[in-house]
Amino acid sequence: MMDVLLNQQTMLTLQPIEQGFEAEVVKINSENESFVLKVWSKSSKPDIRFQFHLLNALHDRGVPVSMPIGWGINPNADQVLATSFNGMPVLKVNAKKMAVIAKILSQIHKIDIVEIEKIQVPKYDFQAYFYPRIEDHSDLYQLLVHLIQMANIRHDTIIHGDFHLRNIVEENERYTVIDWTNGQLGDRRYDFAWSFILKMIYVTERYAVAFRNAYLLENNIKLEELEIFEALAYLRWLLLNRIGGTPMGPNTMKRVKGLLAKNDYLKDWNLLTKKQG
Repeated sequence: MMDVLLNQQTMLTLQPIEQGFEAEVVKINSENESFVLKVWSKSSKPDIRFQFHLLNALHDRGVPVSMPIGWGINPNADQVLATSFNGMPVLKVNAKKMAVIAKILSQIHKIDIVEIEKIQVPKYDFQAYFYPRIEDHSDLYQLLVHLIQMANIRHDTIIHGDFHLRNIVEENERYTVIDWTNGQLGDRRYDFAWSFILKMIYVTERYAVAFRNAYLLENNIKLEELEIFEALAYLRWLLLNRIGGTPMGPNTMKRVKGLLAKNDYLKDWNLLTKKQG
């Protein structure tokens, strides 16, 4: 398929989809079908080879991910990954969609890692990977250390690492999970909690709860564990917010403030001030 594309270069049309700090995404249109080319900047150094093989392994096992077409280095020495085109990000949701998306995440978490051990899925230090330089924020760091001690972090599951609606595309009511830059061995409880709190912040509580309920129907996680991992997820959001890495709407901070007040591990901390040092 890659050879066919390369031989049709003069007949292809390119359509920019997204331009980000780390990468740009282009839609490639041929006569009969479309593909996606993701081009990472030189400052970003993802393991493209691993992503390609992970997508292959997941695709072969029926997980709804983009079909990998090719990977390599372009003439500008940028890392690139070509995949099938499977639609555009989910923009409108309802309770039914949330339940379907939750089941996809559950399907990812149930992959037998022994079956794909040959692709050497990486395992990272939890704090260093998800909370870079949190030591610069003494209030967040103090609380993070306490929560990690309680959480008993595991590295026994394939996780996506950033399972939010912009990383799920839709075409003809079929959903596909994209952007596996953060794919790794990790803790499903954290992967789920991060996805859940993003929906609480940016969607609605009703639909976030529909997502949560559908996931928990297939995954037995104690409620007291979930509250710890939700607290960990909110801490990550707060850290990203302090360094300017979170989308902001007119009511985002008001909503976050209300959510923090409902979590037993966070409600007594004044975390919305920008304390550092």
